[in-house]
Amino acid sequence: MSSRTAAELIVECLENEGVTHIFGIPGEENIRLVDAISRSSISYVLTRHEQGASFMAETYGRLTGKAGVCSATLGPGAINLLLGTADAITNSTPLVALSAQVGMNRSFKESHQGVDLTAMFDPVTKWSALVATAGAVPEMVRKAFKLAQTERPGAVYLAVPEDVEKAEVAEESRPLAVNVPRTDEPSPAQVERAATLLRSARNPIVLAGHGAARAGAGEALRRFAEAVGVPVATTFHGKGVFPDDHPLALGAVGFMRHDYVNFGFDAADLIIAVGYELQEFDPVRINPDGDAKIIHVHRFPAEVDANYDVSVGLASDIGRSLDALADAVGPREKTAGGERIRALLDAELARGASDDRFPLAPARVVADTRAALGREDIVLVDTGALKMWMARLYPTYEPNTCLISNGLSTMAWTVPGAIGAKIACPDAKVLVATGDGAFLMNSQEIETALRLNLPMVILIWVDDAYGLISWKMDLDIGHNVDTAFGNPDFVAYAESFGAVGHRITAAEQLLPTLREALAADTVSVIACPVDYRANLELIESLGDIDESLT
Repeated sequence: MSSRTAAELIVECLENEGVTHIFGIPGEENIRLVDAISRSSISYVLTRHEQGASFMAETYGRLTGKAGVCSATLGPGAINLLLGTADAITNSTPLVALSAQVGMNRSFKESHQGVDLTAMFDPVTKWSALVATAGAVPEMVRKAFKLAQTERPGAVYLAVPEDVEKAEVAEESRPLAVNVPRTDEPSPAQVERAATLLRSARNPIVLAGHGAARAGAGEALRRFAEAVGVPVATTFHGKGVFPDDHPLALGAVGFMRHDYVNFGFDAADLIIAVGYELQEFDPVRINPDGDAKIIHVHRFPAEVDANYDVSVGLASDIGRSLDALADAVGPREKTAGGERIRALLDAELARGASDDRFPLAPARVVADTRAALGREDIVLVDTGALKMWMARLYPTYEPNTCLISNGLSTMAWTVPGAIGAKIACPDAKVLVATGDGAFLMNSQEIETALRLNLPMVILIWVDDAYGLISWKMDLDIGHNVDTAFGNPDFVAYAESFGAVGHRITAAEQLLPTLREALAADTVSVIACPVDYRANLELIESLGDIDESLT
């Protein structure tokens, strides 16, 4: 036997997997693991809440494609990791959650802080397991990362009992070699079947989803669309995988039951779904009668759904499938209709940019946010009424530059998520767009960002209520109840952390304030009052919100 402990072996295995950061809070039962990390090449990012740690890890994983890692002690610490872990699995994001657990010597009986964590994490992970022996560490860590990162990516959880963590390991125990699956070629027979459908289609349309962004298929998608003359819409998760200023771009499928982009699907007789996953939004919104033919292009077969009845599936590398399909089809007449949709979206955003009302019109906030950020800068959009406005109207030009949680649609992930984003993409400007309700749920991570010297801007859309719920109540029952609350002085609150605070008191102040804050080398918090009466104006023109996206 050597003097190495299982904790040290775990860290060796994490280094072997290429882990550079672990987000978490230490506890009595995992002090050896945290100590081993401190002596490794891995940076331990001390957070102010384990939930924040899980959101940081999730966002890091989404932007890098490598599993983000979060860590906690047993019991309540581990349970606090659960929300970000569930968010990761529903957002198809690679994440490995590690926590301590009671020792094996007391796991069989009632015990202080002892709950069945593996059972708790099982429904929201690809694999949830207990590291019952020190000798199992190399195989279990390798399996955890392989599962987390392999399509379809998601979350994995490992519980490490306290007595296992400090146990000595055999001299020969070493990390296992990391292997990466080879990209696969599309089936020629399936490509020809898909090409036959596309040649005969009168009004084909592409729907690009999260899988296309994960696969780095943006350039292949652009080549395909230009070669065959097909317009491209995206899901919220797919925003930016096809640039919104491209002549064939239709924008994101909307928050509303029938938004402008849906016009393109109304006439479609063929939908080419590229990296689309059903949890992104209900396919009934684009294929209500189930009569459009569907070509499913992804690394794995489609989920079964009455409104997503796949005619041909190309289950292989997305980029290679698109190139092969374009070659098989050859040039065809461009599908019409995209210009009208783009014009409607552009006009709505332009009207917003010139709207000088105060509190600000939501479209004005979107327009100024877009004007302040570069094409490759990152905005994280929280859940709430602002999500509808940002997802619909914010033009996006690069994948993973407008981040939205639309699997679980979790509130309050953006402030901690911005820390993960800034670590993953240190050269990008990072802006959080959050409601006042979501902001205060995880605002304590401002201290973490300042301590780590991670500049970012937090733009709070202030309406003193849970605005989306108020909106839905007004629509469904004619009034709203128990959604309004009071807020602190956000400027004073930011300054109490040592951040910079800004208060918007007129519409023309927002854009210069955003530019000033983005140029500052610190955390800036901007409180911007918003007039959500515009929600009802939108309802009158487009119809009800889609409850599957709220």
